Amino acid sequence: MNRSAIERRCATLTKRRSIKKEWQAAWLLKSLRCMDLTTLSSDDTPDRVNRLCAKARQPLRPELIENLCLNGLKPRVGAVCVYHAYVETAVNALKNSGIPVAAVSTGFPHGLNSMPRRIEEIKDSVAAGAKEIDIVITRS
Repeated sequence: MNRSAIERRCATLTKRRSIKKEWQAAWLLKSLRCMDLTTLSSDDTPDRVNRLCAKARQPLRPELIENLCLNGLKPRVGAVCVYHAYVETAVNALKNSGIPVAAVSTGFPHGLNSMPRRIEEIKDSVAAGAKEIDIVITRS
């Protein structure tokens, strides 16, 4: 093993792009679909959730879309993730966008709720329109 060669190679990794030229923008756009926009602050509000959903509907500035000649293409994110209490707010804000709402249920972030309460919260999140559920599993 050539330690100095490995260290030199590692030092250049952050300076190189593996996807270049005309494909770079395409792959960056594709990466948007792999990202969930998330707000999980203890002081979340419906307004904050609505702003996040507006960002999800338009993740790129219009002039950037125009400069990349993407007119007609609608970039989108993978999902918007919110606390159970804000699922309905997010579902309403994302109506007809095709962007799913993910909910953190089951007593996020600690998962200390009883099992019946966890199951009830999952059912409530789905009933409110969540398409994905992120859960906490305690391992003790």
